[in-house]
Amino acid sequence: MSDAPLLDRIDSPADLRALERAELPKLAEELRAFLIESVAKTGGHLSSNLGTVELTIALHYVFNTPEDRIVWDVGHQAYSHKILTGRREAMAGLRRLGGISGFPKRSESEYDTFVAGHSSTSISAALGMAVAARDRGEQRAAIAVIGDGAMSAGMAFEALNNAGDMKGVNLLVILNDNEMSISPPVGALSNILARLMTPYDAARRIGKKVLGVAPPVAELARKVEEYAKGMIAPGSPGTLFEEFGFHYYGPVDGHDLDLLVPMLQNLKRYEGPQFLHVVTRKGHGYKLAEADPVRYHGVGQFDHREGLKESAGGKPTYTEVFGDWLCDVAAQNERVVGITPAMCEGSGLTRFAREFPDRYHDVGIAEQHALTFAAGLACEGYRPVVAIYSTFLQRAYDQLIHDIALQNLPVTLAIDRGGLVGADGSTHQGAFDLSFLACVPNMVVMTPADENECRQMLTTALEHDGPAAVRYPRGRGPGVAPEKALRALPLGRGEIRRKGKKTALLAFGSMVAPALEAAETLDATVANMRFVKPLDAALVAELAREHELLVSIEENAVIGGAGAEVARALDALPTRPRLLRLGLPDRFIEHGEQRQLLAAVGLDASGIIAAVRAAHPDNERPPREQSK
Repeated sequence: MSDAPLLDRIDSPADLRALERAELPKLAEELRAFLIESVAKTGGHLSSNLGTVELTIALHYVFNTPEDRIVWDVGHQAYSHKILTGRREAMAGLRRLGGISGFPKRSESEYDTFVAGHSSTSISAALGMAVAARDRGEQRAAIAVIGDGAMSAGMAFEALNNAGDMKGVNLLVILNDNEMSISPPVGALSNILARLMTPYDAARRIGKKVLGVAPPVAELARKVEEYAKGMIAPGSPGTLFEEFGFHYYGPVDGHDLDLLVPMLQNLKRYEGPQFLHVVTRKGHGYKLAEADPVRYHGVGQFDHREGLKESAGGKPTYTEVFGDWLCDVAAQNERVVGITPAMCEGSGLTRFAREFPDRYHDVGIAEQHALTFAAGLACEGYRPVVAIYSTFLQRAYDQLIHDIALQNLPVTLAIDRGGLVGADGSTHQGAFDLSFLACVPNMVVMTPADENECRQMLTTALEHDGPAAVRYPRGRGPGVAPEKALRALPLGRGEIRRKGKKTALLAFGSMVAPALEAAETLDATVANMRFVKPLDAALVAELAREHELLVSIEENAVIGGAGAEVARALDALPTRPRLLRLGLPDRFIEHGEQRQLLAAVGLDASGIIAAVRAAHPDNERPPREQSK
């Protein structure tokens, strides 16, 4: 064998399949080292990707991709896949403006069979592909790779239920069991997997103790154990997955290529629905990530030789403002409970979970259940607070309408990552929440301009006798220190932040700061509208009387958003000025730094100035409503 790096020879899975099987462990070492160095330079998802190196190699080595379809459940585990499918050099631009996505993306590569930004979709998608192959008479495999955390979602079980009853469909589901999603998994399923793992772990411990003095014999015994358990007979009778109609194999070591490759080669020949339970370790091969996989789940740029540094502190993020507020109100009101769909750390609930464990509920990756669970608690007099990302709230829209708003239940939605989130890209941008919330009866929808206002709005939502949402952006705000008092705002009342002439900027939430900056150049009035619903119609009318041009500004889709509510308020007036609506355009916004993306869509101060000057009544454009 040559001493030259194997990874340099791999530009496609065909190159990988040309290797000798004995070379694969060396390739895994090189691939893991490349991942650590590459992600340290760009930022991204690290510990989850380190855990799937061997599994990815084995899949592309055994299956004839892209003819055989591999569907990854979220992209947190697909970086090795990208590297082995011709995007090694492109990893230098991972998640950056103009670079490759951090998630599988059909428009990026023929090897990316399905976009995967939200979890628990892989089995459904792979089943659809398997049915298409059956109906066309095509002999190709369909493989879904799903994590144990993603298996807590109802959609995964809907797909298993459907697949187990399908005739003539060849589907392989691989459960990547690393005992983690982003946070540790919760619920009965994690307990079932733990019980399956108990005899597996016990057998390994006994084998090591008895045969440890004879390494060659110990290795042989381990191989025989794995093959006997995983290859000769499907898993133990009556397991959950066999009840769904799958042949279950495992659990097996997901870092052992000498086991994975022959196992997948055998499963490739089997017909019908197959289920392979693979055990991996998040952060495998990088001790710092192994020791703290949550912290190394999503990282910024860092020195991989020294590891992540402690935060220098400074002004709190909106997420931290929410977390502190929830602890403060829970200390005063024993009816307050906190709910998260598997996003404890990301949503700022770590402290609350520690201080109020009996009132903290992580329901797993189950957004629909989270909202209806909250509705049930509200029916019994509790004040549930659901901490959820904007992009994930989309998954529970029916429950929001039918189970909460229709019954006018006092559920508080703390919606994080509203607007453009940056590097995670189009699957995670919170671009639509103001549009889909504002049209729901009984909803109160608020957008804070700063950290203190976020705290006040959360208090307003909790005190409101009905459903209320506070939608705040990712990261830090302007730097307004939150006051300790838990003070509510007058419902549906905005405020004037700056007095100017001719033009009034009606800014919502994160757009107040750039509006104030733009107003200095434009000599414009700036209104911090605060409430999308109920909109301050009296303030809109006042601004309409005193200005020639009104400009609504929101970090949300311009179609159906806050600007549409302003237009409705103007329609009720006998005379009205021109209205320019600024917001996100009618397209999906790709990945990049937040400031770059906001500038690209004209939602920074320069973009606002340019749009106002182009639409000012003094020019020759016809006097009608315009939108951008």
